[in-house]
Amino acid sequence: MAGPGVAVIAGGGDLARLERDIEAAVGNARAILSSGLAGALDPALRAGDIVVDGDERLVSALRGALPGAVAGRVVGTDSPVASVAAKAALRQRTGAIAVEMEGHVAARVAARHGLPFATLRAVSDAADHALPPAALAGMAPDGRMAIGAVLASLVRRPGQLPALIRTGREAERGFRALFRCYRVLGVMDVVEHALDMA
Repeated sequence: MAGPGVAVIAGGGDLARLERDIEAAVGNARAILSSGLAGALDPALRAGDIVVDGDERLVSALRGALPGAVAGRVVGTDSPVASVAAKAALRQRTGAIAVEMEGHVAARVAARHGLPFATLRAVSDAADHALPPAALAGMAPDGRMAIGAVLASLVRRPGQLPALIRTGREAERGFRALFRCYRVLGVMDVVEHALDMA
């Protein structure tokens, strides 16, 4: 997604570092767009579906460029929402359609600077799918996969292997959908057009 007029900041598990990095990059920004994967809270969403939330102009522009995108509340949390029961409870409490772990940090920075904010997320796990412990163990603070922790979790609980394989396949479906969005959007063109129409 990097290109002229676009600063890309990688997320990961260290939310304090992420907030500092976004804050340092704000500069002359006209908007902040957070993108990545999300877990579905709405049972109608499946892996690979695209969800958008945020500033009305940006959401409208994103949906215009991505006709299949679903607009609805995307809630941010500081820790994974892994079980089916936890996803259902979060949906009941917030009315959100999806959950992610970085956009709320970017939204906070955008609010401090009075900037329009939107989040663009690809669903990587359905509401009725629990994330196995190995998938959670594999999330390193820098956003990379901690293979050693995944293998150690599998050694302790080998029965989670089918769920881990399913999780990997669904995450891949989410990433492919997200990369298709990046190709379609020419992200800066969409954002700039939405802001210029204000």
